[in-house]
Amino acid sequence: MTTTVAVIGGGYGGTTVAKELDSFTDVVLVEPREDFVHHVAALRGLVDPEWTDRLFYPYSRLLERGQVLRDRAARIDQGGVTLASGDRLTPDYLVLATGSAYPFPAKIDFQDSASAKAKIRATREELAGAERVLLLGAGPVGLELAGEIKAVWPEKSVTIVDPAADILPGFPDEFRAEVRRQLDELGVELLLGTSLTEPPVSEPGQAKTFTSGLTGGGEVTADLWFQCFGGAPHTAYLDGDLATARQPNGQVTVDADLRLPGQSRIFALGDITALPEGKLAKVAGDHAEVVVANIRALIEGGKLRTHTPGGPMISLPLGPSGGATYTEEVGVLDAATTSDIKGSHMMTARYEELFGLA
Repeated sequence: MTTTVAVIGGGYGGTTVAKELDSFTDVVLVEPREDFVHHVAALRGLVDPEWTDRLFYPYSRLLERGQVLRDRAARIDQGGVTLASGDRLTPDYLVLATGSAYPFPAKIDFQDSASAKAKIRATREELAGAERVLLLGAGPVGLELAGEIKAVWPEKSVTIVDPAADILPGFPDEFRAEVRRQLDELGVELLLGTSLTEPPVSEPGQAKTFTSGLTGGGEVTADLWFQCFGGAPHTAYLDGDLATARQPNGQVTVDADLRLPGQSRIFALGDITALPEGKLAKVAGDHAEVVVANIRALIEGGKLRTHTPGGPMISLPLGPSGGATYTEEVGVLDAATTSDIKGSHMMTARYEELFGLA
């Protein structure tokens, strides 16, 4: 009898696991979205009309043998998965790859692609007409969005506000200095160590001029703003004994082999894992390799692989030709190298191949 595997979540890690397991197991990939969304390029898709359609990849060519089930996990316990439709899955192995939520436009909270594209286009129109843009959050999303806006509309005023004392804590001073230097060249204003004294009067991405005081003194005026902080893992479905693996912040405890503690056939990967490493597409891919190898080892017999969290790493584009990259192995890489790694093409070739579109 063929081994059955249910992969819950069709993001970067889940699709990789499903694709790799497809040749030797019966795979069901459970995903509520109509299409895979290439969120790595979501901020580019907001400012550049040519990129909007390139964010969406149909699941139809992902698997040759398995199936993609457009549904959502409502409850998962040791016995299996209860779907939102009411159907029940009881696979031999279960892989949790449900990812995380994040405010638009970094992530797009629509299950049908037509609505998602309409939201992106409407927000781009609002953004195009705004002279002063405020970004709340000086993390990677806020900085990258500032670079994308300036690449298309260099004349716009872009201000980033964050209560932290500096950008990108946890990364070396040399890297942060290079990012600050490029932001200064772009004309992006950083207001750090301060916050708004009252929330904006408009919704994020809605053009409506407002002025707010700052806790550090002074005030800021903007025509449009975005929230660039506040990610949260999707794990509320865990039930029964599995719920004990869920930490207060929603992340899931995993062993070195990426199984839930005490569970021999339930794995978790990507953003939902409580591992001390960046929540990146590359990390989800690394997790996927370990999960695939371990499911194969459990089926065929063999030694399980372990995952060791890596050190800080980031490739931060500031528009198609700007940005900086850092890894412990090579140190700081410049804008041209960052553009080659990510900024100019947003890693589309890799996913076009994965989804049979190359």
